[in-house]
Amino acid sequence: MHLNNYLFFTTACEAALSFYEQCGLGKATLILRHGAGTSMRGKVMHARFAGPGIDFFASDNEDAEPMRGSAHMLTMDTCDQTRSIFELLAEGGTITTPLGLQSWGDFYGKITDRFGVQWMLNCPTR
Repeated sequence: MHLNNYLFFTTACEAALSFYEQCGLGKATLILRHGAGTSMRGKVMHARFAGPGIDFFASDNEDAEPMRGSAHMLTMDTCDQTRSIFELLAEGGTITTPLGLQSWGDFYGKITDRFGVQWMLNCPTR
């Protein structure tokens, strides 16, 4: 069994996937588009995004609801890597928990990116 997250955007899926690629998380390995005869023509019907330790799906949907109640949790290898990815993902987004050493002892921060996706970055320090 393997759990994957599926992100729904209204029309920004391709831009979001491009942004995540620019952040160094991986790349879209599959993009299928809505065909002619639909109001979503040319938009992403289904995509897969993959990178080292990352695998999720995404699409554009007219009835997509704002994302809430779920977050991508990235467990990082180093504090420097955590800081770098956190800063990239935070561009144009909102930092909800500043990156830093937390009470449980890990280097952690949380953001909502410019596309409304929540990201939790955690680097164990022990």
